[in-house]
Amino acid sequence: MALGDRKSLISYLPDILFMIGGPVVAYFVAQQVLRHFDPEAGAKAEAQQKALAASSRLQSLFANQEEEDSYEDDERSGAYPDERRQEKKEIVLTQFEQTIAMEVVSPQDIPVGFADIGGLDDIIDDLRESVIYPLTLPHLYSSHSSLLTAPSGVLLYGPPGCGKTMLAKALARESGARFINLHISTLTEKWYGDSNKLVAAVFSLARKLQPSIVFIDEIDAVLGQRRSGEHEASGMVKAEFMTHWDGLASSTRENGSQRICILGATNRIQDIDEAILRRMPKKFPIGLPNAKQRRQIFELTLRDTKIDRSTTHSLYDVQSGPGQPLFDLTMLVRLSAGMSGSDIKEACRDAAMVPVREYIRNTKAKGGNMRGIRGEDVRGLQTDDFFGRRKLADERKHDAEIDEGRRTPESGSTEEVDDFQDGDEGVEVIGRR
Repeated sequence: MALGDRKSLISYLPDILFMIGGPVVAYFVAQQVLRHFDPEAGAKAEAQQKALAASSRLQSLFANQEEEDSYEDDERSGAYPDERRQEKKEIVLTQFEQTIAMEVVSPQDIPVGFADIGGLDDIIDDLRESVIYPLTLPHLYSSHSSLLTAPSGVLLYGPPGCGKTMLAKALARESGARFINLHISTLTEKWYGDSNKLVAAVFSLARKLQPSIVFIDEIDAVLGQRRSGEHEASGMVKAEFMTHWDGLASSTRENGSQRICILGATNRIQDIDEAILRRMPKKFPIGLPNAKQRRQIFELTLRDTKIDRSTTHSLYDVQSGPGQPLFDLTMLVRLSAGMSGSDIKEACRDAAMVPVREYIRNTKAKGGNMRGIRGEDVRGLQTDDFFGRRKLADERKHDAEIDEGRRTPESGSTEEVDDFQDGDEGVEVIGRR
């Protein structure tokens, strides 16, 4: 009897497994089908990936900052790093804060510091004293006066290529504050009202990470003047930005005043809204460099470039004394009047390519193997490389003919050039001749 019952149970076992496994398989199949036809499946997966990327980015940023702070504190107290335990700060991000968190910049990823900027020493010192120290060392200023706080906004304005964005990069590296590099495309959403939520997320995330600096390049494009014919969504974004920047909830009794600084850069200050300018009390004009600043820019740009320090001898030099140096920095400074820092850098880049191009052409003309060339054989940079060697060779030939008493009739030049005059405050355009 017992053997028969056992056989009957074994015969029912496939049916029992089918009854249990069938609904399970049907559930997973239905889930896959619904996921396939779900219109928001891609957005959900993207949101999950964004959340993971934002959390890992902030964790790495906090880990690097805590390691630096722990090392500095251990140096002051004489303790070992293992004897100190840093309390980790958990940050819960919303969906829109996760989008803004991807714009947080780690200082270790920026290769530019204040030492790499030439000719802006006064502005750098002012930025340190009025922005960096009040943000990162508030107790140093609050103990003296409640008025000594970090400004709510800083504006860098001036012609293109004068170092505004480079200053912001160096500020992000050396400030020690959380730096949010806010792009205009980040605040642009196709859904009505999402741009306002992203603006609110900028300030809510900045409060969680404070002290923090929010950098907006070309700020006139997103916070320009409000006009009557402007689109409603654009006006709402500006209003939301100003409300969180310096509105009713910007400072509370519970949390105190927010340690958030908005750093903007523009070359069209006249296009920025007046209410925005009022919220940026610190304004630094960055104009075209004068002679002293151009010399510093040349020295910084060419600090790792091979320079030809030899001299040349013409007929006049042989008779009167030592020749002229092949690299004359004073001449470059004088002839670069009216150029911006970016123009000077590009001119140095083009000039540094001339010796390399000349060496490659000579090697090809001699039938040499290009794989066997050596960088040590390339000559140093000369002043001629900034203007074209053929033109200056003709000028040298003309000077030699003048020394011998033979003046050529084709020695004039009809090219119109701008005449600049250097001053302590900058460069002034005189006219054309």
